[in-house]
Order: sequence, then structure tokens, then C-alpha cells
Amino acid sequence: MNDEAAKTATHAAGEAAPRPSAPTITDRYAIIAGNGRFPFLVLDAARDRGIEPLVVAIKEEAFPELDNNARQIEWLSLGEVARLLELLTERSINKVVLAGQVKHVQLFSSIKPDGMAEQTLNGMERKNTNALIGTFVSMLEMRGVHVVDSTLFLKPLLAAEGSMTERAPDESEFADIAYGREIAKKIAGLDIGQTIVVADRACVAIEAMEGTDAAIERAAGLSNGKRLVVVKVSKPQQDMRFDVPVVGVRTIRVMQRANARVLAVDAGTTLLFEREQLIEEANRAGIAVIGMTD
Repeated sequence: MNDEAAKTATHAAGEAAPRPSAPTITDRYAIIAGNGRFPFLVLDAARDRGIEPLVVAIKEEAFPELDNNARQIEWLSLGEVARLLELLTERSINKVVLAGQVKHVQLFSSIKPDGMAEQTLNGMERKNTNALIGTFVSMLEMRGVHVVDSTLFLKPLLAAEGSMTERAPDESEFADIAYGREIAKKIAGLDIGQTIVVADRACVAIEAMEGTDAAIERAAGLSNGKRLVVVKVSKPQQDMRFDVPVVGVRTIRVMQRANARVLAVDAGTTLLFEREQLIEEANRAGIAVIGMTD
């Protein structure tokens, strides 16, 4: 990567994106789809606004069901960066939404990168989430493709401030939330993970590459049945174009099995997928879900 590209990558990784403008008739959108329900939700929400995006599905990550949902879809391997850039040019795409997780452990998989991807990876000093995705975003932006806020079509799913469930955290749980947020913000600032699991003001588990649900399950195995509090935060100066915190119904189910009684997330920057069902299941399980601000 040349010096100018490196500067652009640093800017993309370290600063929040500007507030997105409303879609116009001249915009041509693509969704780069990773795993989970995120791409499906973006696709449906875009259609609600009269937009039919191209879906570029990552073979190693995206759900096969996307074939039945997308009217325009191309499947590419994670290492096919040059082909992706060609495809966006061929389809006159000028705006891209990054939707769905790409597991960081793919770095250690047998996926063969193309020449462009390999050269870019070899030129990077760090390979954490911000650096990797930030560099990719810069490659798109330098070719005139604007990477937009990944929540652009999903604003109603962002967590609200305050308690979102029938039960609010009690005094002891609020103390755990405060402790957990202090630690989690530091970890998120180092781009290690965004979730901390706490019991009695002690850190039981820190999320790394395994993801939120696996971190909660690991905490359950260490806590000897103690009541747990799950704290998930956004990064300092969260770039809303990528790696936005996401919570879904599965997390609530994992929490119930783990005796995790509270889920505290950052209001305004955390997406709650299947929001109504998530809140309903949390209420049935007696789990408090709360949106926090600094």
C-alpha cells in the first residue's frame, strides 16, 4: 500500500463517518453480505424505500438463503478483492453497505487471497478489525464507491436510551454495569472486543475473536452459577460504516442458559435484530435490557 492509501486507511479506521445523506435516484447500491441476518434486514429495508441493491455475498460467510431473497446476487470468496472492485465498476455501483459479520478467525483459514488482497495484507502493520476493514473501505472510497452508514436503512432497530424491558437492573446490577462499561470501553478502544461479562464487580470474560455469544458461554463455565451481567459497547468514535455492535434473539437465549440477568448496550449505536421478539423473550426470561449513554 502506498503512503496516500495508508493515510486514507488510517482516517477510515480511526474516525467516525460523516452523517449519511438520504438516498437519491442516481444512487446504485450494493450490499456486501457477511453472516447472520444483517444482510436480509438491510435488503428488506432498502426495498421498502424503493431500492433494489446488488448483493455481493461472501461465500465463506453469507447464508445460502440469500439466493432466494436477492434479485441481483453475486457470490465471491473473501479473498477475491480485485474481482469485487471490477464487479462494482461493471454494475456502476456508487454506494456500498457492509452488512453482516466476517469472522476475524478467517485470517487463519485456508482461504487463498488474490494478488491485490495478499499485497494489501502484507503491507499492514496491524490486522485488527479496524485496520482490516478500514483498509478495505479506503480501497472502495479511492475508486469512487462511498461506503455508507451500515444502519442507514435500519434506524428503528437502534437501541433506545434507558430500560427497554419490563424489568430494570437493580442497584447491584447497575454497579456491575458501571464497572463493565469502564473496562469494555478500554478493550473496545484497543480493538480487541466489545463485550465484557461481569459478576460482582469482577471481569469473568472478555470477548476476543470468538464473538459475544461464545464469550457469554465461556463466562458461564467459569462463574459457578453466579448471576452475570453482559455489557456490550461501541468503540470510541464508533465508525458506523462497519463493525457496529449487534445483538439478536440468540444472545438472549444464551444469556438465559448462562444465568446472565442483564444486557447493557450503547444506546444509538447498537442494533437490536428481531427487536420485538428480543424484548419479548427477555421479558419472559426476566432479563433486563438497557440502553446506556456516557
